[in-house]
Amino acid sequence: MEKKYVIMADGNMSRWEPGRERPKHLLEVGGETLLARLVRQLREAGPGAAVYITSRDPRYEVPGAVRYEPKHNLMEIDRFTGELIDDGTCFLYGDTYYTDGAVRTIMTCGAGDDLFFVGARHAVVAVKVNNAAVMRRHIERVRAAYLRGETRECKGWQLYQSYAGLPFGPIVRGDHFLQLEDGTQGFNTMEEYEQFLLEREA
Repeated sequence: MEKKYVIMADGNMSRWEPGRERPKHLLEVGGETLLARLVRQLREAGPGAAVYITSRDPRYEVPGAVRYEPKHNLMEIDRFTGELIDDGTCFLYGDTYYTDGAVRTIMTCGAGDDLFFVGARHAVVAVKVNNAAVMRRHIERVRAAYLRGETRECKGWQLYQSYAGLPFGPIVRGDHFLQLEDGTQGFNTMEEYEQFLLEREA
């Protein structure tokens, strides 16, 4: 079981619809924002763990979690806040819906790996850190590759490719990766969110 959960919520929401005043993280499902829901789930499944939300936005204050303002956030890979990386840390995404089952699966998988990744469809939804030095090394490797133009993106997928020894490029899943067939949902448009609510209520 992790000692620390870091909910990443300091992105610029570049994939969210322009003009939307309400951030994705504050979309509500079942009367809770995505952030509040995830904090509650982590608290219920791992009551002794520390929970952080990385954000400069005071609207992201949630009881049961500490809002932390990252020192550096220049590239997307910086969402994995360096100063919060320790052995036994799990990074999750604050703009993603997780079922209770998905949270429990994330908590219990990947104990034997330095890093372990959980994904759903085309997204990484959790990164588990059992060896902080390895995590930092691969973050720097992805950052350097991006700056040299060897990859057009530098986020969770590229971190996985670096750790798994895969080339930067099309998504290929190999070792150190658990594919969730169901249990999470991301939203890039209000229509996706509204459709999800309709299907959930059906």
